[in-house]
Amino acid sequence: MEWETVIGLEIHAQLNTVSKIFSGASTAYGAEPNTQACLVDLGYPGQLPVLNGEAVAKAVKFGLATGSKVARRSVFARKNYFYPDLPKGYQISQFELPIVQEGKIEVVLEDGSTMLVGLTRAHLEEDAGKSLHEDFKGKTGVDLNRAGTPLLEIVSEPDMRNAKQAVAYMKTIHTLVRYLDISDGNMQEGSFRCDANVSVRRKGSETFGTRSEIKNLNSFRFVERAINFEVERQIDILESGGKVVQETRLYDSVKDETRSMRSKEEANDYRYFPDPDLLPVVLEEGYIEDIAATLPELPAQKRARFIGDFGLSAYDAGVLTASRELGDYYEHVVERLGGEAKLASNWVTGELAGALNRAGLDISQSAVGPQALADMLGRVVDNTISGKIAKDVFEAMWSGEGTADEIIDARGLKQITDTSAIESVIDQVMAASPGQLADYRSGKDKLFGYFVGQVMKATQGKANPAQVNELLRQKLAG
Repeated sequence: MEWETVIGLEIHAQLNTVSKIFSGASTAYGAEPNTQACLVDLGYPGQLPVLNGEAVAKAVKFGLATGSKVARRSVFARKNYFYPDLPKGYQISQFELPIVQEGKIEVVLEDGSTMLVGLTRAHLEEDAGKSLHEDFKGKTGVDLNRAGTPLLEIVSEPDMRNAKQAVAYMKTIHTLVRYLDISDGNMQEGSFRCDANVSVRRKGSETFGTRSEIKNLNSFRFVERAINFEVERQIDILESGGKVVQETRLYDSVKDETRSMRSKEEANDYRYFPDPDLLPVVLEEGYIEDIAATLPELPAQKRARFIGDFGLSAYDAGVLTASRELGDYYEHVVERLGGEAKLASNWVTGELAGALNRAGLDISQSAVGPQALADMLGRVVDNTISGKIAKDVFEAMWSGEGTADEIIDARGLKQITDTSAIESVIDQVMAASPGQLADYRSGKDKLFGYFVGQVMKATQGKANPAQVNELLRQKLAG
């Protein structure tokens, strides 16, 4: 029996406001527990919430960037449930009238194809606190620093059919919120996480199966692994004659499995009702137009421009626009070089990306800036150094040994381009290899690489490779 997977994601993006959504407490990460929770966050009687205007503006920005409907009137509601890290006994969220509704996201998949994923809604809400278990034997500690942190919950339609599509969609949203500068997207700090709703059904069926919700996935790798495990679990149950139970599950990354957390609540279990302490949010047209004017070039637009203006492949353009900072870095290199877009692309996605990965750094922390990289590539273009030598120069620049020109001069790395000097070396190599020369001239063409290697070795890699190849072919032909 063949099965089809149905996946929808609820992504929680923490908005990068200075203060919380309904109080003036700081949202800075890393403070001592319970030092950034004021009386509003702690749920003290008589304390009234005041809406943070910046959080509203960032939600509107997201709605405009995704072509969604931005509600001119939205309402905050109380979502009632009891949990140790929720002092008020309810979470302020949006239910019937969210601020963003009905959008579309174009997702580029691994094979270069695209798919559209529908956005059901994106609504504003406050985060809860955090329960701590590690340092308390047999007890649970509660840190309320996160309580009241502004979140934008982005709810997709169930349009994804496998884990890789879900990851591609999540990465697309991650890139977008960072381009828009509405969230730092830091998954290690909990600024970007998701819940995955997963079900399976027989292929060809129009009816959705019973879904499980996997909570608080905070890495792309965990999203893929958790979904794949859950799909197999549900198929095993159904093929054994059982029924999938609607529930909330947690993913255990150590055991690589999901496990039951609690039975899945329905909306009526939360007893939603409009928050009496908060007025409806009413947006004027001029306000929305002003925010629209601040929208940056979006990832899809930048990707299309890189393909059109620089002649890059869709894959390279996708890699270079994965973050706003990386795209800006690349453009600075091309501008400084005065062209050579493909060469710049190869180096930014190759040597530079490799060095950043090894050092565990972001592009903004690169030890080699775009101007320095462009200047070094300029020495490749003008034949001062070869591409192979350039890698050694780049490593030295990364280690802080100086500029490209300083390193080239200090190490005597200038490329040999004098034809007579290269011919002299070739003559010496041919004289020292009579057997290989005879074999080559008798038809063993693969020995050409041997002669190239010997010439480059004799010149310590400094001879211009193109000239070496051309002159060698002439000389070996006799």
